[in-house]
Amino acid sequence: MEKSRWTWMPHAGHYIRGGECRFRLCTCVGRYIVSTVGELPSRADAREFEPVGCGRLYETMVFRAVKSKNGCCPYEMETPSEVDFRGYNDPRKARIGHMELCRKWAREGK
Repeated sequence: MEKSRWTWMPHAGHYIRGGECRFRLCTCVGRYIVSTVGELPSRADAREFEPVGCGRLYETMVFRAVKSKNGCCPYEMETPSEVDFRGYNDPRKARIGHMELCRKWAREGK
């Protein structure tokens, strides 16, 4: 699927506290949703970040997409349907990883 046909969505695509994360990317590429979250403010000290998983401040997960019935976005993740995952501790690596997985699953989702 060409990048020009990807759907960028304005929210976290996964993680129970994803809406609190300062770093959120959510992209539908063909039949898959690629979601990256991170920079979760600590409840004890807002200047610090809490891990979003074991030993990581950022993570990307890929899920199968289905048509959404809500008015926000045209697609939502099929649950449970995780097909790929990466963890990071650097925002640059998280952004690069998100884009790599978007390209990978756009090829898979043709």
